[in-house]
Amino acid sequence: MIKFDNNSIIAPLMEKEKYLPEVFTLEFDAYFNDVYHTYQTYSIRFFPGVGGAADVKDGYLYPLVIRMNGAEINKTEAAGNKSYEKHLESNGKVPGWKHIAISYNKRAMKVFIDEERILNIPNIELDPSVFSIQSYTIGEMTSAIKNIRIAEGGKKLYDRIVADGKFITRGITFDVNKSTLKPESMGVINEIATLMKEHQDLKFSIEGHTDSDGEESSNLKLSEQRANAVREALISFGVDGLRLQAKGLGETVPVSNNSLPEGKANNRRVEFVKI
Repeated sequence: MIKFDNNSIIAPLMEKEKYLPEVFTLEFDAYFNDVYHTYQTYSIRFFPGVGGAADVKDGYLYPLVIRMNGAEINKTEAAGNKSYEKHLESNGKVPGWKHIAISYNKRAMKVFIDEERILNIPNIELDPSVFSIQSYTIGEMTSAIKNIRIAEGGKKLYDRIVADGKFITRGITFDVNKSTLKPESMGVINEIATLMKEHQDLKFSIEGHTDSDGEESSNLKLSEQRANAVREALISFGVDGLRLQAKGLGETVPVSNNSLPEGKANNRRVEFVKI
């Protein structure tokens, strides 16, 4: 977990000066307080430095601003200002950790808070190469992020599935000993749903796996329930259920040593096997 001082900015340490591909997802969990939600923000710059805006075609594009109850990004140009924003009244007064997922595909940007899509910009006219995150608060508010993940998306994932016959993810997580999906899982699930909509030939067997803690029969049942939960989530994102099967394998197919914490973490996974 990374805690912020007010108005502090963080950026990843990368070997390349420009490291974001033309298709990518950026995900992280952000902490929001239970008061003054409009005054606490996380601003994401998709351009170098700490300046206030990026110089783009016909104007300036400002950072993407995330609040507990919505998001916005603004552009100024000679013909007038453009503002892309959305507020979620249902989400506005619920404090705690929120999962933020941002997908970018050549020129289109989508932004999610937990499972809700709050921005969908078909042509944002931005050529992102890097990113940084800045926090703004008032008073003694806590600002923190965790579980940062950058992933190259799009066609390469499809190519990998075709080549390997499956896609393994540990980014889909559940409440302890339950099949309830955690909010941070929705970014990966949305990525798979988008991929399946773009490639109608894809059909998957969703296979749940656990570590060896607990009774083998209980793990088998839990893994099946979790696989079905993922299937239902994909259906809720618009994927035809006939293209999805669900299977629980429990602890029977480990990929790492269950005597080590790291091995147990590797064994807790969801696999999408092409059928």
